[in-house]
Amino acid sequence: MSKQSVFPKTIYVVQHVAFEDLGSLEDLFYQLGYRVRYFEAGVDALEPAFLHAGLTIILGGPIGVYETEEYPFLQIEIDLLKQRLASDLPTIGICLGAQLIAYALNAKVYAGPQKEIGWSTLLLNKTEDNPLAPLANTPVLHWHGDIFDLPAGATLLASSTLYKNQAFSLGKNILALQFHLEVAGDSFEPWLVGHTCELKQAKLSVNQLRADHEQYANELEQQCALVIQKFLNGLEQTVNK
Repeated sequence: MSKQSVFPKTIYVVQHVAFEDLGSLEDLFYQLGYRVRYFEAGVDALEPAFLHAGLTIILGGPIGVYETEEYPFLQIEIDLLKQRLASDLPTIGICLGAQLIAYALNAKVYAGPQKEIGWSTLLLNKTEDNPLAPLANTPVLHWHGDIFDLPAGATLLASSTLYKNQAFSLGKNILALQFHLEVAGDSFEPWLVGHTCELKQAKLSVNQLRADHEQYANELEQQCALVIQKFLNGLEQTVNK
């Protein structure tokens, strides 16, 4: 980022469960001169995060966007997100965050035919200047059971063998990622503990997930940094026009 940039240097982050945080992105943002402020969904007032003129990131969680009766704060997020997206404010959604973006853009979000949990490479769409290009041939972490339709006007960026809609962009400022590019190499154990019931129900091996994480996470951190820097550079170019 240029020293002359007028882009706000604080990144606001909406978090749904404690162990799904910014992961490797947090250190990257600090290295790039940003500050980070977290908002805990269901506890904190979310208006400052969604009205923020700078970058807001909406993280994942084990609930569905359609569970608004059980978790009323989801409806608050959706309503605020509709305003934010209509204003084309810079936004990244990860997993649940991506599903919230899709839903706020009037796309359908629903339970998929099976859970997608584990590491695998993406099938990148051959769009012009795909921001996910650094992830070619790099396994990423998938951890979701819901899926979304592609919103009207959005550009599909990536698919997987199980789910067509893994990532999309809307213009230069909005990026939605179904997968987890943020997971850090040194903080995966809380995921395995926090999702233990889900893993047992899905009959997935904790030991295999841990081993795959040890094999792939460091490379993902490196490539993730390139994706985010590419996205931030695009925001800066938009601001500085």
